[in-house]
Amino acid sequence: MSPRTNDSAPESDGGEQPPAGPEAGTAKAGTPASAIGTAEAMPEKPSAGTTPEKPSAGTTAEEPSAGATTEESPADATAEEPAADATAEEPAADITPEGPSAGTTAEEPAAGATTEESPADATAEEPAADATAQEPAAGAPAQEAPAQEDVAQVPGSGADGVLDERVVAVRRLSVSGRRRRAAQLGFCAAALAVALTAGAVVLGAVRDGGTANVAAAPVAVSPQLLASGDLDASITSLQAHLRAQPKDFGGWATLGLAYIEQARTKGDPSRYPQAQRALDRSLRLRPDNDPALAGRAALAAARHDFHGALTYADRALKQNPYSERALSSRIDALVELGRYDDASKAADVADRRRPGVPVFTRYAYVRELRGDVKTARRVLEQALSSATSRGDISYVASALGQLSWNQGEYKTALTYYARALAADDSYLPALEGRARAQAAQGDSAAAIRGMEQVVERFPLPQPLVELGELYEARGKEGDPQKARDQYALVDAWVALARANGVNADLDTALAAADHGDRKAALKAARAEWARRHTVHTADALAWALHVNGRDKEALPYARRATATGYHNASFLYHRGMIERAVGDAKEARASLKSALDLNPGFSSLGARKARTALGAAK
Repeated sequence: MSPRTNDSAPESDGGEQPPAGPEAGTAKAGTPASAIGTAEAMPEKPSAGTTPEKPSAGTTAEEPSAGATTEESPADATAEEPAADATAEEPAADITPEGPSAGTTAEEPAAGATTEESPADATAEEPAADATAQEPAAGAPAQEAPAQEDVAQVPGSGADGVLDERVVAVRRLSVSGRRRRAAQLGFCAAALAVALTAGAVVLGAVRDGGTANVAAAPVAVSPQLLASGDLDASITSLQAHLRAQPKDFGGWATLGLAYIEQARTKGDPSRYPQAQRALDRSLRLRPDNDPALAGRAALAAARHDFHGALTYADRALKQNPYSERALSSRIDALVELGRYDDASKAADVADRRRPGVPVFTRYAYVRELRGDVKTARRVLEQALSSATSRGDISYVASALGQLSWNQGEYKTALTYYARALAADDSYLPALEGRARAQAAQGDSAAAIRGMEQVVERFPLPQPLVELGELYEARGKEGDPQKARDQYALVDAWVALARANGVNADLDTALAAADHGDRKAALKAARAEWARRHTVHTADALAWALHVNGRDKEALPYARRATATGYHNASFLYHRGMIERAVGDAKEARASLKSALDLNPGFSSLGARKARTALGAAK
């Protein structure tokens, strides 16, 4: 997966209205467009109550891609939902209280439900407090109290700790992987299942009348609440507010976004079904409200349903062309679908409309993917200079650290990671990046300590694989088994992710190709390539074909992965090894040398193999 999608920038604004007083040619100082001389006049702010202006010819940001259905009529909206066999946008099978009735789309209210915009008139879309069916009986008015599982099951400050058991279970797997033999991992997998079941039992008790510790509700809820510092406390406040004001469609949309952010920061995909229920509730209360549509776009992207993310982003932008979340999610979706030209245009439009950290970082990544590292660095540096919140500082500084590491500039990378950690000492990408840079500098002891800290808290596929490779490279007694344990833990995460609607094929392909079932790696890579054609999926498919001995078939994909100019040493290494396998010695030497010249510490194991291959070629 691309790093930007897996770790999207926090939203920095407090609302989704057009910027105050946009004047022609007065984009915010320091925007990426102005930095490279392509700033254009800001579109005129739509007056209150008017339909947003139609985009000019050639502008693609507000309109869906060709063939995407974006009509507002729920009856015709067949493109907003994934195919029947896709689970990314559907709640888990055992979650029924908040899902739409059978046969309806997520936005469409149940038959007979009131859909007027006035919350006071919306009396039929919510189940009664003691109801267990998905929708109330025909003609029976329902209470407006929000369902307990939507507002009580996520711990605020850790007082109730219900769903945290799911994360704890995977963390136990990580700890056990370092302390026990692989034969004992089955016990840990069982512990994960028990924790998931225990969470369901506790949630059932809450639905049946249990209570949860909830802080006093604020008098109003704003997306700014999510940037206030303590996400768990913000969620607790949102939950309390929605108990008192269950018809607040904006509050439900904000709660859904908060759950998505919680899943991102804690590496816990079990938050996604909660996010979906909250966003669906918002859309039932106010169909086609742009904050909830933008939230659905963000949720689809988090679950790797990028076609769905693009469709929802386009729908949100029809309602509000200035929605920062929708503009950002649209860029993410186009990047992850491999539509880099369209992503570049979308980034330009987003920069004109809502210049700010979320847009700047995406703008920079699009440029980096096209090989324009200089512009990417300039834009990120401007974004860092304008960042004020701890979340924005840690995010942008980490992005600069990753960019520097990709170019083999380890000292610079460590400087940026230090700045990120000074703002937030628990920020996962900075902790992981610092360990990676330390390993590249040859400080394997510090790298292993750092990566162990990461996987103890966030046992995600990439750090698990990297820690396993660090153990292999160190080669002390017991290290081979420790490495195998880390690779086994990837399977536990993938299972949890898939259970919560996340498409994990790319993670599976990358991990299994080197450290697992090679046939499974190829199957996963082919499935991912069928969904989207990006440089990352091309590289994954090329490498999966290579490890299965199908190098002639792999070579075109390896070349495609490096065709955009993206500076990625792993891609060059994979290409070089495939070229070597097909007998193209000259091209192989050039590719392997380029990989090591660009980033000599790109992988603790891969760099070693690249040097060995180059030595043998001489």
